[in-house]
Amino acid sequence: MKVYISVDIEGCAGITHWDEAGKNHADWQEFREQMTREAVAAIEGAKIAGASEILVKDAHSSGRNIIASMLPADVRLIRAWQGHPLCMVQDLDESFDAVMMIGYHSAAGSEENSLAHTLSHDAAEIRINGRRASEYLIHALASSMLGVPTVFVSGDRGLMAEIEEVNPHVGRCAVKEGRGQSTISMTPAAAVKAIRDGAAAALRGDLKASLLEVPEHVIVEIAYSNPVLAARHQWYPGMEHVGNRTVRFETNHYFDVLRMLNYVT
Repeated sequence: MKVYISVDIEGCAGITHWDEAGKNHADWQEFREQMTREAVAAIEGAKIAGASEILVKDAHSSGRNIIASMLPADVRLIRAWQGHPLCMVQDLDESFDAVMMIGYHSAAGSEENSLAHTLSHDAAEIRINGRRASEYLIHALASSMLGVPTVFVSGDRGLMAEIEEVNPHVGRCAVKEGRGQSTISMTPAAAVKAIRDGAAAALRGDLKASLLEVPEHVIVEIAYSNPVLAARHQWYPGMEHVGNRTVRFETNHYFDVLRMLNYVT
C-alpha cells in the first residue's frame, strides 16, 4: 500500500495563536515538534495497516517545519514548494492508494478555529459550487481527480463537521475545538494516540468510499479582505469581478481551479 500524508500545523493539538505557527517566533518550536509527532503518528498508523511506501508533504507556510530527524528512516519527505497547482498534495499521482491529511483546519470564514483560513490570509472566503471551501475540500477534490481517496483527516472539530457533510466515509479525528480566540484541546500525547489509531482504522476500511465526486462544472467565488486584490485578480484568464470584493471563475476542468488558486490566493 502506497500512502501520501499531507501535514499542516493549524489543526494540531493545542495550537491557538498565529505566533505558534510562525517560523520566526519562539513559540513555533513547540508546535513544529507537535506537528512532527502527529505526522509520525499517522505514519505509524499507516504501517500498522500495511503501508509499504509513504511520502510526507510538509504543507505549512514555508514547507520547512517538520523535524526530519524524528521521522522513520523508510519514509520520504517533501520540503518547501515546487509551485505546482497540486500545492499541499504536490507530487501526488495515480500510483498512490490513499491520502491522509494531518493538522488540517477549518476554512476561511469559519468561526470554528482562531487560525481558520484557506490557502492564504488574503481570501476572506472561497466557495466551490456554493460550498465554503477548506484546504481539505480543495485538495481532497484534487486527490479524487487523480482517483486517489483522502481517507483520514485530523484537525479541529469544525473541519470534522464539514467533512461529515461532504463524505461521512472519511475517517476523522478532532484533536481540538475553537472557542473564539481560545481552544479546547486534547493533550499532545492523547492526540498522537488518537491519530495513530484513526489512521490505521481508516486505511483498513473501504478506501474508495472516501473518494469525492469531482464536479463536471465548477464555479469558484473568492471574496477578498482587501478590495484591491479583487480588482487585481479579475484579470486572471476566465475570471470575472462580480463586486463586493469578489471574483468568480467557471470551468469544466477541476485542474483549472487548482491552477487558478495557485495564482490568485
